[in-house]
Amino acid sequence: MFFKSTLSRILALVLVAVVALTGCGNSSAGLSGNYSQDTLKVIETLTTAIDLPNDADNKQQIQTLAREQINDYISRYRREDKSGGLRSFTTMQTALNALAGYYTSYGSRPIPEKLKQRLKQEFKQAEIAIKRGI
Repeated sequence: MFFKSTLSRILALVLVAVVALTGCGNSSAGLSGNYSQDTLKVIETLTTAIDLPNDADNKQQIQTLAREQINDYISRYRREDKSGGLRSFTTMQTALNALAGYYTSYGSRPIPEKLKQRLKQEFKQAEIAIKRGI
């Protein structure tokens, strides 16, 4: 009985430690915390994701990375006063919402040309705004 109780407590302690360590981990999808660098990195990843042909071997992995970066980027910079009000952020937020909505609604179906062109235009506007610091 004593052995069972001790083993149960040790197992509970190990589980708590594992949950705490994995739950507190930084799942930033490769984002550095530098707003300008992260914006350009997300633009690069998403441009790759939308230009990828349907028969590409790594399409699923790139779409997964794109979704992770969209979530992490928005959750990281939406609440910050420094970046949240910038023109580059609002433009990125519009583009990211459109792409995330498409991924949610249509999954891995091909992205329509009209949406691709709109996203590329917004990414270009965001890049220009980043270079200007706005």
